[in-house]
Parts: sequence; structure tokens; C-alpha cells
Amino acid sequence: PADEIRRIAPLLDALSDQMHRVSIDSFQPETQRYALKRGVGYLNDIQGFPDPALYPDIAEADCRLVVMHSAQRDGIATRTGHLRPEDALDEIVRFFEARVSALRRSGVAADRLILDPGMGFFLSPAPETSLHVLSNLQKLKSALGLPLLVSVSRKSFLGATVGLPVKDLGPASLAAELHAIGNGADYVRTHAPGDLRSAITFSETLAKFRSRDARDRGLDHA
Repeated sequence: PADEIRRIAPLLDALSDQMHRVSIDSFQPETQRYALKRGVGYLNDIQGFPDPALYPDIAEADCRLVVMHSAQRDGIATRTGHLRPEDALDEIVRFFEARVSALRRSGVAADRLILDPGMGFFLSPAPETSLHVLSNLQKLKSALGLPLLVSVSRKSFLGATVGLPVKDLGPASLAAELHAIGNGADYVRTHAPGDLRSAITFSETLAKFRSRDARDRGLDHA
């Protein structure tokens, strides 16, 4: 934790006037408390905030919380955990129902919570599990009723699916991210924000043209 704080302190000093846009990713309670005191806008925990001792500090803050699910309860993406595709959605929903309930009972407002179902080795070494979850984001969102964050950029399951190394996964990452956005993801964590922004702009423009063309066809038939 001391090393984490030492590394992030200069960054937070430099971004002091934009703290509401800063996100800190850590599962160390000491680092998390430091980030909360500094007033960061987002706090991300790959273990999903398992320590109730931290909840009073979280409740007193006003930052958004990214609560991540992991098949490995320690939040470390290893090849040992194996969540089967057919069990994945129910397990993720059960995890979030319990964790959200615990946070809410501690005074954390629901509108501060963002849920990350986890992807890649956080779910399973088998790519089918991540593909199943990615293809069922709408079901997850309907079941949980809270914003979803999806992180698929350069994940192992993409490489296993398309047969390419990590360095060549840009196109597959972009395709997966656009799919996630179109199917319920409210936030996307990406290594290529510029590419994703351009792709979203084009997709939205195309959708507007499609809608306009549909209206025009309706007028023609009136």
C-alpha cells in the first residue's frame, strides 16, 4: 500500500483541479482510504470491496464505486478459477446482490454504484464463459438494475477466439466494446479511447441516418 500511495500521490497533486474525473484502481484498504480522502471521482476494486471495515469511509465519501466480480474471490486473474458458461450469469447476479446489499446497508447510495462482471481470467480460462457473459449483458442489467462497466480490451478470451496475440487484438477489442455498448454497457474500460470514440461517433451517426431514412419511408407510404 505504501508503494501504491507513493506512486499515485504526485499524479493526484497534478490533477487536483480535475479530481472528479480521476479513477483509482486498488484493492488495498490503505490506498483506498487515501484516495477517498483526496476526493477522487471513482474508486475501482477488482475484489469488489469485500472489507466491511472500509464501508464507513466509503459511505462518508461521494465518489462512484466500480464493484467488480471475480470468480477468484481474491480478485487475482489466474488460470485456477473456472466458472462454467451455464453458471456464470446466476453466479454474477448472486455476488452483486449480496455485495450491493452490504454496501447499501452501510449507507452507500445506489446511484454511486457501477458493476463490473469481470472478463477473461477473472471469470474463467475458457473463452466461452466471457463470450456468454458478453452476449448476455442486457440480462445482467435487467436483473441488477445498476450501471454496468465492461472491460474487454486485449483480454485473453479475445485472443483465444480470433487466434491472435495480445498486440494484435485492437480490432477484436473494438468489436467487443461496440457490442458491449450496444447491449447495455454504460462504461467501457479501454486501451484505445481515441479509436473507440471514433467508432461510437460513426455508429451513432449511422443510427441517425437509419432512423431518418425509416421516417422518410413512412412518409412515402402515408
